[in-house]
Amino acid sequence: MPKALPAGMLPEVLKEDDRPKWDNKFQYILSCIGFAVGLGNVWRFPYLCQIYGGGAFLIPYFIALIFEGIPLLHLELAIGQYLRRGSVGIWSTISPYLGGVGIASMVVSFVVGLYYNTILCWVLWYFFNSFQDPLPWSTCPLNENRTGLIEECRASTPVNYFWYRRTLNVTTDITESGTTQWWLVLCLAAAWAVVYLCTIRGIETTGKAIYVTAFFPYLVLTVFLIRGLTLPGAVDGLVYLFTPNLNILKNPRVWLDAATQIFFSLSLAFGGLIAFASYNPPKNDCEKDAVTVAVVNSITSLYASIPIFAVLGFKATTSYWDCLDRNIISIINAFDLPEQSILRDNYTTWFESLNSEYPDRIASLKLKRCNLQEFLDQSASGTGLAFIVFTEAIILMPGSQVWAILFFVMLFSLGLSSMFGNIEGVFTPLMELNLIPKSVPKEAISGVICLISFASALCFTLRSGSYWLHVFDSYAGSLPLLIISFFEVTAVAYVYGIKRFSDNIKWMTGRQPNLYWQVMWKIISPLLMLTVFLAFVSIQVQKQPTYGAWNPEYEEKLYPGWVVAICALLAALPSICIPAVALYHLIKRVGLGGQVLETI
Repeated sequence: MPKALPAGMLPEVLKEDDRPKWDNKFQYILSCIGFAVGLGNVWRFPYLCQIYGGGAFLIPYFIALIFEGIPLLHLELAIGQYLRRGSVGIWSTISPYLGGVGIASMVVSFVVGLYYNTILCWVLWYFFNSFQDPLPWSTCPLNENRTGLIEECRASTPVNYFWYRRTLNVTTDITESGTTQWWLVLCLAAAWAVVYLCTIRGIETTGKAIYVTAFFPYLVLTVFLIRGLTLPGAVDGLVYLFTPNLNILKNPRVWLDAATQIFFSLSLAFGGLIAFASYNPPKNDCEKDAVTVAVVNSITSLYASIPIFAVLGFKATTSYWDCLDRNIISIINAFDLPEQSILRDNYTTWFESLNSEYPDRIASLKLKRCNLQEFLDQSASGTGLAFIVFTEAIILMPGSQVWAILFFVMLFSLGLSSMFGNIEGVFTPLMELNLIPKSVPKEAISGVICLISFASALCFTLRSGSYWLHVFDSYAGSLPLLIISFFEVTAVAYVYGIKRFSDNIKWMTGRQPNLYWQVMWKIISPLLMLTVFLAFVSIQVQKQPTYGAWNPEYEEKLYPGWVVAICALLAALPSICIPAVALYHLIKRVGLGGQVLETI
């Protein structure tokens, strides 16, 4: 490990001036925000607020932000900016034994990029279909004889049918692979082609594209916000979302999910943020950058929740009204009442009166129970929110085609800016491993990365592909990141040294990190991450891994043993790189020591 340098002395790695540079500070901040702000801000955070007591969830969320998110983000940006290397170069510079931390980050970035861009492939498919009038998921298609509707669609809903059958053509079990779906292969190729064109020369091209991909989602969210607040039921959706239920804070799962949401939404441990920071000039206020990116990310999550649940409140209200209207028609016909005698406003009074006088006749009508709260309780996250719940809400909005196009362009922009960081998390460390001659142009390296990624992601275009994507998301993109981040913060705090690191930051920013930063890096953040890790593992061990299958009802199934083994492998594979590299250098050192002794 190199010796500590005086605070005013420029380390040798900083003298190298052949690295690309950002055009300006704003471009760098936008790139970091674009990488951090992704699909999870739109379809994960609102869901957690909804199921965990509305506004009450913000308490553990902001506690996790202060004690975990911002300190780790500052650490990554500062170490990347000072040492001016990617994830592999940085941890190898601190100690050769830590080189596996960088390799683990690179592996996770590659694997997560595979399934993340597959989601963008699905988004593209919906985007292309949004130009049809009416929207193809608004009604059930006719059967082959054109004598009625397809039975599978009638047994479910048009939205579910379009997602599970027309898009995924999903099998009823993960063990049935099926064939690749040509429409998904084409959309996947298009998604990777867009990623390649935007990352063809690293930050030289992503820095230009980020102006569009970072700003456009905010524009669309604002349009949805204005439109959503004018819809009937919007207020009910927002009241439901933010009404605090403090009793829910007694549930330890709330605190665990808040910690993991902050961790994953900031895109920590992928190596992308370290790579982005390494292209900064050495003299830059990385502390202010970290706070800015973290605060913007959290505000975006809150801002996205408002239009999302305004529209979902409209959907719940519309469904509630439809339920009432069907019941009203049944009662009017059964009792031969005048039209307009029963309205939504007086339905409850009429129902209670008739039910008390004619309970048998009312029971024979088999009226549905209409409760607005139950419709609001129909929560969903991830693909369930984007491709089922929200698309169903869009059908009910006037001008549904326009809103569908805007929604899916927004999702694509959010995902694309996050993909820039994932590709950078592979590209930069790959160059540092010196596996590729420097004479090979960047365009060729980016092309090879995207081509290999496209070929690897073809497994997600199989009929069972959505099941495997859920496996990768649950195991490859969760536990390894916790382990990598733990090693990052402990490496800086106890191997590199807090005093040395603080001197580096003072040299870059002109001020010494205060007590808050030092306590976070040395004690609080590592302990909090270790707690989250142990809680996460204990929860996973206690329950058997399951997945939702469609047949056409939603059915929970247990993973077979060989799939569970793959889950364990995905969770362990990136992390194994850390001890493997350390063991390699230890054996190498012992071997060299033995040779020296033999020579003596």
